[in-house]
Amino acid sequence: MTFPTITLDISALGIAAVTLNRPERGNALNQALIDDTAAAFTALAANPAARVIVLRGAGKHFCAGADLGGPAPGAGPAQFSLPGMMEAIDRCPKPVIAAVQGAAIGGGFALTACCDIILASPDAFFSIPEARLGITPSPVLRALFLRAVGYRQFRRYGLSGERISAEQALAFGHVSEICGEGGFEPRIAAIADALLHSAPGAAAALKAAIAEYGTPPAEVLYDPRERDAKHGRSAEMEEGVAAFREKRKPKWYPG
Repeated sequence: MTFPTITLDISALGIAAVTLNRPERGNALNQALIDDTAAAFTALAANPAARVIVLRGAGKHFCAGADLGGPAPGAGPAQFSLPGMMEAIDRCPKPVIAAVQGAAIGGGFALTACCDIILASPDAFFSIPEARLGITPSPVLRALFLRAVGYRQFRRYGLSGERISAEQALAFGHVSEICGEGGFEPRIAAIADALLHSAPGAAAALKAAIAEYGTPPAEVLYDPRERDAKHGRSAEMEEGVAAFREKRKPKWYPG
């Protein structure tokens, strides 16, 4: 299978590598990338040749969040909504490893919260910048941020938009390991080998069984009414996005 905005390869051992491939935009999420990623995970979920999935980002960053330089996701023809993409990853029956370098911002941060194991490079960082852009994260994103950092930390980092370092994310329990010397490859190989020892059916059943203990349970998190909802643009959002594009402080910032 080929996709315009991602690469997809499956090794002889059954390790599927899904790589977000818009490095010139920091792998920011536009509608094409949302559709391609969701379609790839949907296909891999049904493909018995794929036993373990590794999600990566090409270039300097894992995923810089929404692509604010182009049309908003959902503005044009779409196969999947952003929550639909998150659901395809989160509810995939195969173990999913995220390898995060550079930025995982906003929707990119939420995307990592849909994965089972998160490896980070020492330079990786996470952030929830929506309030700085005049945006309130959607219910699905709020739930995934809560899953990632917990209630108390979300109260701080959701309101401030401060960066969360790889070391902080490890302390919060979001990151599984920080991969320093040697990089990702040795740890991906070792963890994938461990996962291949688990029976595929048992692994899928376990993922489905523990979904009810998520934050919130998967059935609530992916309520179809929210998945298909359209969210309007507020005056604050218009100003926040304009300030971001123009590389200036928003009008609500004093001074």
